[in-house]
Amino acid sequence: MNFLILDVGGQSIKYALMNERAEFIEKGKIPTPTDTIENFVDVVGNIFDEHKNIIQGMGVSMPGRIDSDRGYLYTGGALKYNDNTEMKDILEKRCPLPITIENDGKCAALAEAWIGNLRDCDDAMVIVIGTGIGGGVIKNKELHKGKHFIAGEFGFINMPSDNSGDKSAGMLSSQCGTPYLCKSVASAKNLPIEKVDGYKVFEYAKNGDTEVLNILDDYCHKMALQIYNLQHIYDPEKFAIGGGISKQNIFIEYLQNNIEKCASEIPYLIKPKILRCKFFNDSNLIGSLYNYLTKFHYPTII
Repeated sequence: MNFLILDVGGQSIKYALMNERAEFIEKGKIPTPTDTIENFVDVVGNIFDEHKNIIQGMGVSMPGRIDSDRGYLYTGGALKYNDNTEMKDILEKRCPLPITIENDGKCAALAEAWIGNLRDCDDAMVIVIGTGIGGGVIKNKELHKGKHFIAGEFGFINMPSDNSGDKSAGMLSSQCGTPYLCKSVASAKNLPIEKVDGYKVFEYAKNGDTEVLNILDDYCHKMALQIYNLQHIYDPEKFAIGGGISKQNIFIEYLQNNIEKCASEIPYLIKPKILRCKFFNDSNLIGSLYNYLTKFHYPTII
């Protein structure tokens, strides 16, 4: 059995032809329309047309606050034209096969819980660090969505901020998303922000730049504190850290060091167990496939 799986991002739509064993048969990528929902549906429809004779259904991973049972998008994340849309109904009119839709961070959590580094856990959390911070909550080996479908939207946690004029400046996404790290390094090095991306930050760090290492340490300390908060709110067995930044060994090292530091300062706290996600760019695709398989009761044993 083959399925067409889509991972819709702000810049590109990644798609894959996959079987029920999460094996990739084909992969592709196309720019995400930034203007209208009509163009978005056309692009998805064209991908469907290329595969419609060899697939049983479609699974879609998307940004936004999503009622995945209904397939309704309350918000579309960066794709504002998807706000308040019956996305499942709209796509099924253009692509007449069963379709499932789930939030991208929640798909990443499903991938790790299914065949990733959290498959041995009953209760766990996935934190995906990118432009913002998303993720998912696993409860009793299943995805916990919450009453308003926002469980795992860690980026909206509020933190202290010196910027009283910007009400979003105190959110975790603003202070611990990768743009904040890049902005901090650009400021320290007197460089235009467009000259500093994640690769540049970690180039400095790997070369032992003391100034950048101090910025990275402070960044990881903020993240470690929030992981401790989450540990004592939900008490998961493990946290899996995802997003492009998690590929950097020095980031995982500094994050773990800050978790150890907090543990030594307040020893009666339960120390969180962190690890790197198993899947990187493929996590949303794998999780979306799993969401589809479970929704329609396909076997999911690998």
